[in-house]
Amino acid sequence: MNKIDMSVDLNGLKLKNPVTVASGTFGFGEEYAEFIDLNQIGAISVKGLTLKPKEGNPPPRLYETPMGLLNSIGLQNPGVEVFIKKYIPYLRQFDTKIIANINGANLEEYMEMARILDKEDVDSIELNISCPNVKDGGLAFGTNPAVVRNIVTEIRNCTTKHLIVKLSPNVTDIKEIALIVEECGADAISLINTVAGMAIDIEKQKAVVERKVAGLSGPAVKPIARESKVEIVATGILLLCAKALAVVRPILIPVKEPGPFETAIKSISSIVIFKLLNKFFIIGINF
Repeated sequence: MNKIDMSVDLNGLKLKNPVTVASGTFGFGEEYAEFIDLNQIGAISVKGLTLKPKEGNPPPRLYETPMGLLNSIGLQNPGVEVFIKKYIPYLRQFDTKIIANINGANLEEYMEMARILDKEDVDSIELNISCPNVKDGGLAFGTNPAVVRNIVTEIRNCTTKHLIVKLSPNVTDIKEIALIVEECGADAISLINTVAGMAIDIEKQKAVVERKVAGLSGPAVKPIARESKVEIVATGILLLCAKALAVVRPILIPVKEPGPFETAIKSISSIVIFKLLNKFFIIGINF
């Protein structure tokens, strides 16, 4: 039997198959290496990186909801220099692409990280302008169209690497943001980051996490993610949307889906949407 060709081309980033792992859910790969053969994965979006090491938010950081998980990790990570020295060599043992997810508290930090990683052995840079659990960075950048235009333009000027921009669902019109990102030179977009949410401890009469608002992921977010994708890449298929479409034009760059990926059936439902829309996408695993 001939081997099925599962390779995909994400507008310049060629993967042997369309299965990736979502940034933040898989660490830097070594945490899962004894459970999963990393050689079988198309790409690994590593844990969100910052210019300097970051301790993250105080506990509690996680809270399980009936249909998902609230997280307030706060981008705990060892910093970009440790990633370069320790984790790039580790990941290069495996036949998989490396996607470096970058975050910053201001434009200058984003630009510096892009310049640093432009010289390193990574296959793509994922620009996170959408993280909802960082005080100064992601949410503000990702929800303001003028700011999105500025940051994507500047990062595009700082690197020749393949560039993915990860969008926030916490916006009025995600189509507008996606079209700006495409216009400013991104090679692909990643849909979507977590949805802003809150849980209350009724005994303590306070929010469960210290920062009050956290990021919701899991099954509850899947319909929101699908609706966002359909809005952005739609070509007039109204029955797949929760609301009527008002797309100026379909976005032309590929769409990357970070997760969650629970079962084959649920993944196939995403494939069906994108086959109907005649657009490329890749599946992301979010454990």
